[in-house]
Amino acid sequence: MNTLFSRALLSASFLAALASHPRAFSAAAQSDSVPAPALVHTCLITPDIRALAAFYTQVLKIQPIWSGADYVEFPSSVGTLAIFSYSAQQQYIPSATEPASSRGVILEFRVPDVDREFVRLQPLVKIWVKPPTTQPWGTRSIYFRDPDGNLLNFFTEPVKPQP
Repeated sequence: MNTLFSRALLSASFLAALASHPRAFSAAAQSDSVPAPALVHTCLITPDIRALAAFYTQVLKIQPIWSGADYVEFPSSVGTLAIFSYSAQQQYIPSATEPASSRGVILEFRVPDVDREFVRLQPLVKIWVKPPTTQPWGTRSIYFRDPDGNLLNFFTEPVKPQP
């Protein structure tokens, strides 16, 4: 898989980790006099932007912001998920990406209730990878694929016991 495409998709997993552990990241950034890069954007390249945008509009419950017919963004509080048409992307960096071919990246999204999301997404998701499961590290997750085959993880943080 193309390195540039892999790095772009990997950013979503990093954003989820950053949102879960912001102090660890900020401490590392403070140890250097130059500010650390801020990962704020992940872009999926697709052969069918309309279908993928429709899927993410329903799954993320975010109104997309279109910029022409070939590019759309889903802004969130921790970053932006963008979708770019493969044919348009080829004009800017030809042969740099391969759409719908990611098998080494997970797009992770924190949600309030994994079990509720599992029920809500039943009519939308065609490929379920793993039903609601409590992971050994305490998060509760569902794994599924988008129409291009990208792997998504909706997860809920473990409940912390009250003192």
